[in-house]
Amino acid sequence: MHRFYLPPAQCKGRDLVLTGDEAHHALRVLRLRRQEQVTVLDGAGAELLCEVGDCSRDQIRLSVRQRNLVAALPWQITLMQALPKGKIIESLIQKATELGVYRIVTLLSERVSTRLDPAEAAQKADKWQRVAIEAIKQCGTPWLPNIEPPVTPDQFLQRKEPFDLQLVASLQPGSRHAREYFRAFLREHGRPPQSACVWVGPEGDFTPAEITAIQAAGALPITLGRWVLRSETAAICCLSILNHEFQSPAPEAGSLPPQSSIISIAPEP
Repeated sequence: MHRFYLPPAQCKGRDLVLTGDEAHHALRVLRLRRQEQVTVLDGAGAELLCEVGDCSRDQIRLSVRQRNLVAALPWQITLMQALPKGKIIESLIQKATELGVYRIVTLLSERVSTRLDPAEAAQKADKWQRVAIEAIKQCGTPWLPNIEPPVTPDQFLQRKEPFDLQLVASLQPGSRHAREYFRAFLREHGRPPQSACVWVGPEGDFTPAEITAIQAAGALPITLGRWVLRSETAAICCLSILNHEFQSPAPEAGSLPPQSSIISIAPEP
């Protein structure tokens, strides 16, 4: 069944209207006709099963036959991604959306060559949001991740946003597998984490000063294996690891390693 996107404000009634690019695709590419069945996603958890009604030159009317509400994931993952060159970010956004990311914050770290003024940053974010919209239509999730305009690491850190877990992909000695931090959180709080953010640097990684600031804000270094990964590969690897850990059944308290082998996730003062 073909899928389309309409924002929540346009999905409240029993009759919907596709216009603009969505109508063009439906009319000129898919050549939809009356009484065909389609799905509309609102990006906020609603999946609407609809029947095609009247079709004009630039719009299609739909009648809602069934409205399904899909619960949000019980966890939220924010990807803090250093902005790669060219259109790599678009492919990364597609894959991250398929992996259920809650939000993507693109970073203009020191080793990122791109520099944008506020207007350009907003335009980029709008374009990337459209990429995410296409991705939810492809994979079928009714939850649309938020793609934020690019900021520097320092600008984001100044917000002091709270997360249950903050992680940073790292090749530093002493980096741990994400599972160890998940288990440490479970032992300390008696529940699995509900939110996480993971920082992924550019080619060449974050600078030492940036790493220091990120870890001082509470981010814990995780290993992605022994090899040096491209930035976009590292991002997908991180999201896959986090999804696996969030979806894994929590171990019984008695099955966890003894306290002496569990690391603390609290940042040093």
